Amino acid sequence: MKHYDYIFTGTGLSALMTVYKLVLSGKFSDKSILLLDGNSKKTNDRTWCFWNEKESLWDKSISKKWDSALFANKLFRRNLDLKPYKYNKVKGIDFYKQVFDLIQKQENITFTNQKVLEIEESETIILVQTDTESFSCTKLFNSIYNPQKVESQTDYPLLQQHFIGWFIKSEQPVFNPEQATFMDFSVEQKGNTRFMYVLPSSETEALVEYTLFSHHLLKKEDYETEIQKYIEKLGSSKYEIVEKEQGSIPMTCFPFWKRNTKNVINIGTSGGWTKASTGYTFKNSDTKSTELVAFLEKETDFRKFHKKTKFWFYDLLLLDILDRNNELGASIFAAMFKKGNPALVFRFLDEETTLFEDINVILKCPTLLFIKALFNVIFKKIYSIKL
Repeated sequence: MKHYDYIFTGTGLSALMTVYKLVLSGKFSDKSILLLDGNSKKTNDRTWCFWNEKESLWDKSISKKWDSALFANKLFRRNLDLKPYKYNKVKGIDFYKQVFDLIQKQENITFTNQKVLEIEESETIILVQTDTESFSCTKLFNSIYNPQKVESQTDYPLLQQHFIGWFIKSEQPVFNPEQATFMDFSVEQKGNTRFMYVLPSSETEALVEYTLFSHHLLKKEDYETEIQKYIEKLGSSKYEIVEKEQGSIPMTCFPFWKRNTKNVINIGTSGGWTKASTGYTFKNSDTKSTELVAFLEKETDFRKFHKKTKFWFYDLLLLDILDRNNELGASIFAAMFKKGNPALVFRFLDEETTLFEDINVILKCPTLLFIKALFNVIFKKIYSIKL
């Protein structure tokens, strides 16, 4: 059985960002590192987006940038000037290439295309069983999400950000390549939080995605019917579907970090790195992976890594509202974007605002809803303590 200093079980966004930065730091070349995943990471299996002001470490993976975005519902449409931000699109295959081009040159890093079946931790060693081999390590970074632990509890709301997207080529020029559609709530809500998301790369090419924040997934045809209707509404009657993507991202404030041990840390979705109120993953994982690499330079006890912030509580309030009244999502996001400063809202969603700025954003939302959510969260906390 081969032993490694670090094993990464699962090589999703968070794991690959962390390993990439371990290499760039130049301080971990003495550590033997194994990456395990049943997926070879050689296909374009997803699309990520994030906004930023300056050059990013991931610029070479960005395929399109926008300075403008559209927010809409049935009552109004607003063109958002994103300056000083740009909204960036990253294809999965481009990100994988950037990361693997670097880590494949490292003698201390091994990627093995094997599915992880079991992880067993003892006082002195961690054993990992795959479908073909066994390995051991001193420190383990786990990004394999186990939904059972979250779905079996009731203390923290759990929604899904679920979607299907079509990459299409239209015969008619119906898209504005200089503007992304951030959220279009003009589609029928049907008791949920539902919106269209459009990332155009030219006047005839775009990713058109139907997205929900809700408890339950839909049938495949339900998503695709809405996409068809939306494309027709844009004015395209003839188009080719080049690719499709689909996914479901858990939105929850469940304290994943409490499952960390001295030598095992949960990262990515499995570690609560997804932004709970929006499902955005790229920017949060970028921030957290940087923090984790800095942590590894000084600390050895993974239980010390996580620090809960005020933004965790803000997310909890929003999820409490959407958990009980899922149809209110459109009105909440509309209130935030109708008159709010887009740059301030984006900074708030990136968890980079001051308390004064937080209040500025939150007060634009339906205040009574958040007051009720606050009391509901406090009541549940007191009730759970008494039990």
